[in-house]
Amino acid sequence: MSTIKLTPLLAALTLAAAAPALAGTVTVITSFPKELTQAYKTAFEKAHPDIKLEILNKNTVSGIAYVKETPAGKRPEVFWASAPDAFEVLANDKLLENATDVANPSVPDKIGSFPINDPNGMFMGQALAGYGIMYNTRLLKAKKLPEPTTWADLLEPQWFGNVGITSPSRSGTMHLTVETILQGEGWEQGWNTMLRMAGNSAAITERSFGVPDGVNNGQFGAGPVIDFFGLSSKYSKFPVEFVYPEETSIVPANIALIAGSSNAAEGKKFIQFALSKPGQEILLQPQISRLPVLPYSDLSNIPEGYPDPGAIAKRSKVQFDVNLSQSRYYIVQSLFDQTITFRLKELQQATKAIHDAAKKLGANPTGEAAKLLDEARKLAWSPILDAKQVADPELVAVFAGNKKDAEISQKLSKLQGDWNRQAGENYSKAVSLAQQAAK
Repeated sequence: MSTIKLTPLLAALTLAAAAPALAGTVTVITSFPKELTQAYKTAFEKAHPDIKLEILNKNTVSGIAYVKETPAGKRPEVFWASAPDAFEVLANDKLLENATDVANPSVPDKIGSFPINDPNGMFMGQALAGYGIMYNTRLLKAKKLPEPTTWADLLEPQWFGNVGITSPSRSGTMHLTVETILQGEGWEQGWNTMLRMAGNSAAITERSFGVPDGVNNGQFGAGPVIDFFGLSSKYSKFPVEFVYPEETSIVPANIALIAGSSNAAEGKKFIQFALSKPGQEILLQPQISRLPVLPYSDLSNIPEGYPDPGAIAKRSKVQFDVNLSQSRYYIVQSLFDQTITFRLKELQQATKAIHDAAKKLGANPTGEAAKLLDEARKLAWSPILDAKQVADPELVAVFAGNKKDAEISQKLSKLQGDWNRQAGENYSKAVSLAQQAAK
């Protein structure tokens, strides 16, 4: 029997052909907590043992910036987050790729009047999300605070120092909460609500999960959160409850294929898995507790008393306008930071002075004291810009412009500096007026 001698090159090729293919890698950029991402990673890799799922955790705003700054061919495969307006931003910048060939046809077209999937096919709803109030039942009982059911409840004087919030620039879910309030109550009243809630807050957390963590451990009595934070804590037996106010919205938490990724084909496989029945049922695990996009009739083991997203959407007063939210995305974030995040101490002082004066003057103050207190409230709790100014095409163009452009950067810096300075002056004057009213 003759022996065939292989050249080194032919031998290497033969070994390569016989060896198993190297596992592919799908990178998912997401703001979701580890409890959720680890459950999906484990289940997906079990279903697809030849693919490794890599999770890149960033808040939504940082995630958008990361995708924008990463060159084509090196970007992650999948963007997965709760804020639909963030996906609109990515789609408008041509950073998403159509993946409707892996969509699940059993997913309904709409939740309420809101499309679950992007009409242009650039992103798909993977879960449903609502926005509301999470509160610690033990702390409320200890401090004799009433259980909140509306945003207005968190504005009352007894809630001073007992609320936790985060900033929309740090959290896509908080951005959706702020926009839900602005759209549900109108621009002026919505900012009044946000400023008073922030004035009652104990702190502004670094990330969105800082609020539910603070409510869980009793650092805060209550705070605005996306529903799955509240529900997952409740079903994990923390002493908390979660309530949807009438000014809420049920919108899709989306998943999308990023344009210019290196492994789009396998990225689609993860999207397909996340939309499948097994992928949707992961959402029902107690530590996750999210609302699936598939109808409950298609799923097993729905927990008793689990929220019905259709019923919540039906009674909500808010018909969420994602285009409006997207058009002022960075303006709202900047206004919040310049007038609340960076001026929190002054806003808290103004809010405390107003509460103290109102308590001293009683329910129906009259004369000069009433005028002074009313002026203090207007200064502390009115937005720096009105709705007409926010829609000004010149302002919109500045915030939509290239931040690396020197002229745009200079204009942004001046605008933000003016807003910050005006807020500081308003809060200082509000304290003075409230103290005069109390005298």
